[in-house]
Amino acid sequence: MTDTRGSFVHAGPRIADAGINDAEWQARVDLAAAYRLVAERGWDDLIYTHISLAVPGEPGRFLINPFCLTFDEVTASNLVKIDIHGAIIGDSPHTVNATGFVIHGAVHAAREDARCVMHLHNEAGVAVSMLKDGLLPLSQHALRFYRDLAYHRYEGLALTDSEKVRLVANLGTRRAMLLHNHGSLVTGRTVAEAFCLMDMLDKACRMQLAAQAAGAELVSPPPELCDKTYRQLTADPEPEGELEWPALLRRLDRRCPDYKT
Repeated sequence: MTDTRGSFVHAGPRIADAGINDAEWQARVDLAAAYRLVAERGWDDLIYTHISLAVPGEPGRFLINPFCLTFDEVTASNLVKIDIHGAIIGDSPHTVNATGFVIHGAVHAAREDARCVMHLHNEAGVAVSMLKDGLLPLSQHALRFYRDLAYHRYEGLALTDSEKVRLVANLGTRRAMLLHNHGSLVTGRTVAEAFCLMDMLDKACRMQLAAQAAGAELVSPPPELCDKTYRQLTADPEPEGELEWPALLRRLDRRCPDYKT
């Protein structure tokens, strides 16, 4: 890995901004909360990996973490606004990570419904991404992704336009992806949905690894039951996580209310 003077820094033009309205500020608060919750769970990877969120009312623009800050340092005000062409919007003193822009910019450009994109190097997700058969339908948590999990073959650091095309093609319309030998990615219509999907995916991966480590024969539900459970878990058309999110924010407010600043 290199420092901010190296090739990992995205070098895009800068564009003046009219300022932050109420809708954008609320988006910033929610996104900063997600960064703190990820740090709280130990899913962060030093200053690497990213969570991004589309800016309300500003098509083609999204918020992402400043490069060189740890996730527990992210606040609503220090998030960086960038567009899908790579221009940094406003007077932020911060830069962004080049691979973060490539991956997140590609998904935001391709998927209007992917308002929030979370890409992590969480250990359980990386470990399962190394397995030839990937995530198995062994737990109820895993069944949430029975028809909703994509895979992307490892190509080295995600820095090329050509890989962007393959990545979004592999993701398709699914909400979750395991990037082989690399990590996990989820999309959400809201920050709450993306966070809760990642929480479920991470737990499914950890449960599988624990069961496989036991070395005993595993019990797999039949395919028809897997399909039924997946349909049950995804039957509600509203974004997932709406019930959980206020409770998670209350806990953050008790522990580290500065994320809102």
